[in-house]
Amino acid sequence: MGTVNLRSGESQDSLLKRFRKKVVKSGVLSTIRNKRWFVSKSEQRRMEKKKAIRRMKRRSFSKDTE
Repeated sequence: MGTVNLRSGESQDSLLKRFRKKVVKSGVLSTIRNKRWFVSKSEQRRMEKKKAIRRMKRRSFSKDTE
């Protein structure tokens, strides 16, 4: 878990913003969301395959527009 220390003269809003960035960067929330429900190995493979296909489509689309 990320920790942030209050800098001198720093507002609480900017402190909270830095903390949120650290949490997102560390991937804690995404890990918790993924582990919320049990997903079988076959389902994980299927989801990863779908993600890879979407990624490839997006990359090919962006290359076509350039």
